[in-house]
Amino acid sequence: MELQKKQPKKMMIDAYTHWCGPCKKLKEITFVSPKLVEYVNEHFYAVAFDAESPDSLVFKGVTYKNPDFKPNFPGRNGVHQFSRFLGVAAYPTIIFMDEKGEIVDRMVGFRTASECEPYLKYVGDDIYKTYDTVEKKASWVGEFKVTWN
Repeated sequence: MELQKKQPKKMMIDAYTHWCGPCKKLKEITFVSPKLVEYVNEHFYAVAFDAESPDSLVFKGVTYKNPDFKPNFPGRNGVHQFSRFLGVAAYPTIIFMDEKGEIVDRMVGFRTASECEPYLKYVGDDIYKTYDTVEKKASWVGEFKVTWN
């Protein structure tokens, strides 16, 4: 949010966990696509958020924590309060925010770069401002012609 003050951009938050297989695939396969990286860097601040992190964070003046975190526990380790605020119900979830930090869309699960393209452009190109209902979004995404093959 500090960067927003200097250069407003949308945000793309990757909510992941260390044990999540699809999260690892997203990082290793999707997030290395040159076209995706170029588009994200131009239109978004990209943030990786460990949804089970023990660290507290402050967002818009509210402090979020993971009160159920257990140090040195190898498996699932509590859910961070910020993850709940973001509406994360499964991993990975990509949360898209506008320049003011308001949530405008989510993308759940592993996707290839070409499968991410319509969602990124839906937010990055401000399509969400016109296609502002679930039905309108579904129609727009359904008609989208992928170019990131």
